[in-house]
Amino acid sequence: MEEENYDLISNLPFDILKRIISFLPLEQAMKTSQLSTVWRSLWVPVELNFNHEKQILDLVSKSYDIHQVWKLCSNSKFQGETETNIALAVKGVNEELFLQFLDRETEQVIKNLCLKLEPCSCFSPVLFSFSSLKILHVKSLSNLSKDIISALFSTSQFLETFKLENCNGLEILEIEATHFLRSLKVINCPDMVRVSVSATNLRTFWYQGKLPDQFQLKNTSNLVEMVLDLRNCKEFDCEDVLSLLASIKHIEILRISGWLFEWLCSAGVIFRMLDFEFEKLKELKWMDSVMNKNKKDSMACFLNICPVLEKLVIEIDPKRGSLVCPYFHHYWHEPHLWMDNSAMKCNSSKLENLKVVDLVGNCNEEDELMLIDLLLNKANLVKSVSVTSPDHHSWQVAKIPDDQLNQTWQPRDINQQNQKNVVLSLINGFLSRIFGEI
Repeated sequence: MEEENYDLISNLPFDILKRIISFLPLEQAMKTSQLSTVWRSLWVPVELNFNHEKQILDLVSKSYDIHQVWKLCSNSKFQGETETNIALAVKGVNEELFLQFLDRETEQVIKNLCLKLEPCSCFSPVLFSFSSLKILHVKSLSNLSKDIISALFSTSQFLETFKLENCNGLEILEIEATHFLRSLKVINCPDMVRVSVSATNLRTFWYQGKLPDQFQLKNTSNLVEMVLDLRNCKEFDCEDVLSLLASIKHIEILRISGWLFEWLCSAGVIFRMLDFEFEKLKELKWMDSVMNKNKKDSMACFLNICPVLEKLVIEIDPKRGSLVCPYFHHYWHEPHLWMDNSAMKCNSSKLENLKVVDLVGNCNEEDELMLIDLLLNKANLVKSVSVTSPDHHSWQVAKIPDDQLNQTWQPRDINQQNQKNVVLSLINGFLSRIFGEI
């Protein structure tokens, strides 16, 4: 029994285990720390002291054969402070860098972060010490982190992915990248007020958190996928939101919080009267905490400007929380009147290319059936809707043409009547035999 439970891999020398995980991307490799205490010990950081931030930049700029983990500390001469922890840094073998800056209560909150990356000419005096960095993941901010991140970002000429996460207090984020940046993620920054992004080669942009008062995307014509997972908002300006939607009208994949469109409809916006369409949108994921009549109608209105949509996923999760519709200061069109189900179906444009519809999560049965009925009516190519419950049970709801409805049910009715006659005949025969014997 002991031989069967013997963990051969975990008992290998540490040097070999470190070499094994070096073949994994950094994000996946870091998850091995959850396997056991042995694997967790591979990620114990080496504590290093520094006098100046340039020493930190030189350290993380080097290439390594195995993943490196450091706890970065300042000594008594650094910024005139006593020795203190600065950050946890993990450098991957594939030019990936993870930086988690440690919060200090006495530090001033970073409210403004401006990052700029421009291609350097051959005559530029800047040293290309960070030109090989491809992935940069920053978690939380501190007073020192602003200069370090700005230096890393501005000199990483081949940076492809940038992720900013859990930055409490950050209100303004400005990013300008005219080179290799392909993927940008901004996750859980609850105090965000303004976001401005200009990136000519950006392909994917994920934003999760509070809807900023100003959200500007410039020079992003190559953007393919956009995620707007909006978790909190008190009120917004319709003009700003419509301007944001117009700036991403060329995308092919959109994942977005459904309550945003309900609020726009409540403010009087009629999507089919706007001067733009999502003419390339092929996949839409609609995320919300509940599905009701108003949300269903809002979805139908938005789908009117998605003429080439091929896949629709509706995810209902009560844990997302509901948001109370605010008072709006702008009324762009005549007030939107919520219509009954038959009127909504008659006024909805057909989705000629929609082939796949998935409904995932917890939904009221009546609202679910009305939603499915609407979608089957709008989409000629959709033969059935896939429904998945919160406990991951799935089934299909199929569309039966009217001309086949009577043919489908009539034999079943006849068969049921025949079965009933057989049962009654058996009962009568059984009773007759009993009474006959008596």
